[in-house]
Amino acid sequence: MIYLGIGSNLGDKERNINKAIELIGKRVGTIVACSSFYYSAPQGFQSPNDFVNVVVGCQTSLSPEELLLATQQIENDLGRKTKSHDGHYHDRIIDIDILLYDDVTVDTPELKIPHPLMQTRAFVMIPLKEITS
Repeated sequence: MIYLGIGSNLGDKERNINKAIELIGKRVGTIVACSSFYYSAPQGFQSPNDFVNVVVGCQTSLSPEELLLATQQIENDLGRKTKSHDGHYHDRIIDIDILLYDDVTVDTPELKIPHPLMQTRAFVMIPLKEITS
């Protein structure tokens, strides 16, 4: 089982997330669980645009690296053109983070699993707990 965190703070946020979930179901694997929407203020940067977040649980046959490419392509297809770098965050139409991938640990410059900041983010941990409890 993999868990993905999905967030949006631009445009029709709920629609952006629902479209991302639809594409994950088509390109990544079977969606097994989806949390409620969780609303939060931006963390790590200033913006008047609050976030909507969800966590989904999914079965996939993709490797972690293939999963990263698939989620990045979904972000791109939904209009996200730039990624955050070195802790410099900004508004985004969609953001898909790989939180957990079974009991796999990955630590490369491109990919870190488990997600290194998830334990410090209520907008991840509350929805994750909702679907794993």
